[in-house]
Amino acid sequence: MEFHPSQLPVSKIFHVNNESQASDAATEMVKLGFATQRSAFRVLITKDKDIAKKIGFLIISELNYELRKTKQERDVMYWIYHYDESHYAMVLISSKVFHQLGF
Repeated sequence: MEFHPSQLPVSKIFHVNNESQASDAATEMVKLGFATQRSAFRVLITKDKDIAKKIGFLIISELNYELRKTKQERDVMYWIYHYDESHYAMVLISSKVFHQLGF
């Protein structure tokens, strides 16, 4: 059976509709313990292509920035897929946690 990111256990789902919410979501992921969670974070993003690209880029950039600022390892794995008719889903997880879960 092939892996799909929707199979990962998710600790929190973020609904992000604009750029400021993307920054807040990334900051909260680090505060919740991005590298220590035994699960992933899912971000639901609107399917407006221009906005979705900006939000995805901001989440990755802000997450890396926050991890660097707190002197944590920046080993982020992420996937983007069609979640439903009106949202993309972005699943983010530490690569160490991903391998500990047996994927």
